[in-house]
Amino acid sequence: MAEITAALVKELREKTGAGMMDCKKALTENSGDLDAAIDWLRTKGLSQAAKKASRVASEGLVGLKVAGTRGAVVEVNSETDFVARNEKFQDYVANVAGVALSTGAELEALKAASFPDGGTVAEKLTDLIATIGENMNLRRAAVLEVSDGVIAAYVHNQITDGLGKIGVLVALESTGDKAKLEELGRQIAMHAAAARPEALDVGDVSTDALDRERAVLIEQARESGKNESIIEKMVEGRIRKYYEQVCLLEQVFVIDGETKIRKVVENAKATVGAPVTLTAFARFELGEGVEKKQEDFAAEVQKTLGA
Repeated sequence: MAEITAALVKELREKTGAGMMDCKKALTENSGDLDAAIDWLRTKGLSQAAKKASRVASEGLVGLKVAGTRGAVVEVNSETDFVARNEKFQDYVANVAGVALSTGAELEALKAASFPDGGTVAEKLTDLIATIGENMNLRRAAVLEVSDGVIAAYVHNQITDGLGKIGVLVALESTGDKAKLEELGRQIAMHAAAARPEALDVGDVSTDALDRERAVLIEQARESGKNESIIEKMVEGRIRKYYEQVCLLEQVFVIDGETKIRKVVENAKATVGAPVTLTAFARFELGEGVEKKQEDFAAEVQKTLGA
């Protein structure tokens, strides 16, 4: 058997566009024979799937799964919204969310994990790409857990149970009434779906995001012509407003329009029967941050006709 070198794997990748692990497996299965490995990849539909990988996938589904004190949310993208209606795609997303519950949120580990009906999560996705004919991508995952409390979930624009366009998980720690805790968590999850928080609390706001916001506010304040000491106070006041926009605990509850989420959680002690702590949340919105390719249909037709 020929040695499966990195150079040989690289050459096969360049010829087929298939993934590195798929190329290594193809060469192993075919004793290092490059041509046989190419045919093997074509037979498995992997070469075909790789050709679709350059196409932008910004549609698809967000999937949620909660079991006991643990919950997972995943985003799987496709090229068109039509695929989100495909039962095979829906089944895949639901199963991946279930796998994430036990595997965790690290993407490479999740992709390498066993899929319920055989193969790995990554291999099943490749099969799906070849079958449906669109580029797809397992983009991200998050897993939340509490020691004593509930993981509450909410899906917006739900297509079927646990699948939709926006998925939110909220982790509430408390020894109190679990049914009432679940109700509170769902209300906060619905709030998060609408209010788009970026961080749980002030300390969780990324340094980069805060620095960018501060730089913009300083420039805006300087346009007023006031001196630097006044500008500094103006900026600090606006930073507090910024926190109220992006931090879940600092946001005003959309249900009553006046109470901050922090206070809502604190007040829940009377209803739940024990202190409540909101420890984490995860909010996935489909296609969030994906750069969508702008198609010029007329130019595409001209290109096809050789004009």
